[in-house]
Formats: sequence, structure tokens, C-alpha cells
Amino acid sequence: MSSAIHSRAIDKAFAKITILGFDIERLKKDLKHGNTGGITAEELALVLDGTKKELKVWQYIAETIEKNN
Repeated sequence: MSSAIHSRAIDKAFAKITILGFDIERLKKDLKHGNTGGITAEELALVLDGTKKELKVWQYIAETIEKNN
């Protein structure tokens, strides 16, 4: 794998991790304040749970990419 592609992959993974972190904080605030939009609080909690799982997956991907250097 070329160095440029490796660097871009790491950058992309960490960017996704950052965005997911922002999403998790926003979802937590929305749940706390009852800002659920057109869905129930339970459904929003499921979205939060799914986002947390996705964050763990991207953290694993980033770790794997870093180790594959």
C-alpha cells in the first residue's frame, strides 16, 4: 500500500471518529432535553446506541490501519 493512500485512510478514519463523537454528544443532549423530532425517545436512544457501536467499529478500523503501517 502506498504511503499516500495509507495516510488518507488514517485521516478519513479519524475524521469519521470525530464526527461520530459530535453526533453522540448531540444525541445525548437531544435525549436529555426531549428534542426527539418525529421519533420517540426510545427510538432516539436506539440511534444513540447504534452511533456508539459505529464509533467503536471506526476506532477499530483506525487502530488496524495504524498497525498495518
